[in-house]
Amino acid sequence: MSTSILIIAHAPLAHALRECALHVFADCGDSVAAMDVQPNAAPEDSLAQARGLLEQLGTHSTLVLTDLFGATPCNIAQRLVDGVGSRLVAGVNLPMLLRAVSYRTEPLDAVVSRAVVGGTQGVMQVAIAAPQNQTRRNAHDQDPYDHQQ
Repeated sequence: MSTSILIIAHAPLAHALRECALHVFADCGDSVAAMDVQPNAAPEDSLAQARGLLEQLGTHSTLVLTDLFGATPCNIAQRLVDGVGSRLVAGVNLPMLLRAVSYRTEPLDAVVSRAVVGGTQGVMQVAIAAPQNQTRRNAHDQDPYDHQQ
């Protein structure tokens, strides 16, 4: 049994993330769905839409990913997974989604663990090096324009 993935996020993030996943994994279209929560949409309407998507994917093998804990998409997702076999992870990012998609053939609990690790490891500070073939200026050199703001 394959794990399905439902992304529920502020518009247009959910569909944008799905498109990125399809760019990398062209065969994941049937197992990854997205729902953008519009700014003026009533939460009950969004919940009904999400329930329809979850029914299509399967309530016992779906990982629901949402963007921001405590925000409307997450609150909708929490209500969605309450009492069903689906799992919810907040803080979705592209590394998390790609990790979940790449391991979607594993059981749901394993996909959840891999997604969280992928999302966490995908966030890092990147060192900025000096541009190649450019000399660094001596710290004692005077900048003729250092008095200007």
